Amino acid sequence: MEPSSIPNVTNRAFNNVELSQGWLENGECPEGTIPIRQARADEYDVHRAIPPVAHRKKFNISLDYDYNRGHEYAVVDLRGGNYYGAHASINVWNPATYTGEISIAQIWLASGPKNLLNTIEAGWLVNSRDKQTRFFIYWTRDGYQRTGCYNLDCPGFVQVNRRFAIGSPIKPVSSYNSKQYEIGITIYKNKGHWWLRVQDQVLGYWPHLIYTYLASSATGISWGGEIYNKGEGGHHTSTQMGSGHFPSEGFGKASYFRNIQYMDYTGKFNDPDQGLVAYATKPSCYSISVSNNKNGAYGTNFYFGGPGYSPICPS
Repeated sequence: MEPSSIPNVTNRAFNNVELSQGWLENGECPEGTIPIRQARADEYDVHRAIPPVAHRKKFNISLDYDYNRGHEYAVVDLRGGNYYGAHASINVWNPATYTGEISIAQIWLASGPKNLLNTIEAGWLVNSRDKQTRFFIYWTRDGYQRTGCYNLDCPGFVQVNRRFAIGSPIKPVSSYNSKQYEIGITIYKNKGHWWLRVQDQVLGYWPHLIYTYLASSATGISWGGEIYNKGEGGHHTSTQMGSGHFPSEGFGKASYFRNIQYMDYTGKFNDPDQGLVAYATKPSCYSISVSNNKNGAYGTNFYFGGPGYSPICPS
């Protein structure tokens, strides 16, 4: 299958990472086949957790941290409507991770109650085992209990692109006070399915039949960062989020999302003018700062992240 159309998003040119894959130097998959990367058995053993947007009936209700013990966030949430897609250009880094922990920058689309939560997720992550920045996708329809998986590790996402192995490393990555790189991710509903586009390539789709609440639309979108803190050593983890630096350091030093947008029922992408709320689990460890530059290259954007353990983040 192919989508009947590809929606327009605001994505002014920047230093995009290339989706070329090293394995293509030795050939490519024949027509009608796709590459499937074999992940290590313990590569993604950090249990996924309910994103903050799904914990709130109203935006003034804080995240139930005990429910998501160990998972910490710096995100912006959009809730209160029906959404048919989401977009962002995500600054790509290689944060330090430790002791079976993970650091993520991603988009979530979600719908349904916590125990039956449906999600569509895409972004980049670094786990402590191979310490490479990798593109990933994820889905669930029961709040991460029994259904869903990373990448192509179970039936669900249908890949149509024969030149991209989902789960592969992203290169190059940004450097502190030096050249910056980003990856554009667009998720949108078309022909009833949820399609995934990365940079200028359509990778595939999540069929509507694998969902219950997301079969029609999403009721919440989150953009931002997440880390998992195992709580070892008697103090907060030193696993970094984003670039490992706070938003106050700005461009070239702190990690960002730019041109965050949602798709309405007409298929048009829009800036989230109203209802956008920033949330950080522990602002002294990882924080977030939102701004709007509609007339510039950044649109609605935010810086996020932090170093984790420090004198101001002891536990």
